[in-house]
Amino acid sequence: MRKKRAVSEIPSVELLEAELGRTKYRRRYNRVLRSTVYALITVAAAAVLVATLWMPVLQISGNSMTPTLSEGEVVISLKGLGFRTGDVIAFYYDNKVLIKRVIAGPGDWVDIDERGTVYVNEQKLDEPYLMEKALGDCNIELPYQVPESRVFVMGDHRSVSLDSRNTAVGCVSDEQVVGRLLLRIWPMETFGPI
Repeated sequence: MRKKRAVSEIPSVELLEAELGRTKYRRRYNRVLRSTVYALITVAAAAVLVATLWMPVLQISGNSMTPTLSEGEVVISLKGLGFRTGDVIAFYYDNKVLIKRVIAGPGDWVDIDERGTVYVNEQKLDEPYLMEKALGDCNIELPYQVPESRVFVMGDHRSVSLDSRNTAVGCVSDEQVVGRLLLRIWPMETFGPI
């Protein structure tokens, strides 16, 4: 006895073209998905490098810089040195990042009277960013000369700020500096330069 062979049906041309189209689409989809994932990973890695090496992003905590900066705001800083009087910088202190304003540079003489008026090299400092002046927590001997490779910093809320007026913080060295604050990015209604 002979066995009968099963006769298979030959698919139509339309069915073959439809299957070929689905296969091509799946390959194209996988290629686009893979390249999109690689692009996103590359962009994320570049953003992390930029944020870490050149432009750290910081969140403000505390009120030592009010009214200029408020608690919860997010800012971008730019790494680098060569600060001018009035620049707002971030620096490392006691495993924290503090944000203060540069008042004087290396070799400058700083003096503060009992009302909180600041003099740099015997010139009264114009400080329109202050709401109130105060001598604050000052335990340094005034007038005070800023050491080489350091800057004298103070917070804008002088009555509560712990800064270079106190020997606990002292003047900030180049190695401590995170960067100069450039831009406030959050909340959106306060977006803009600092």
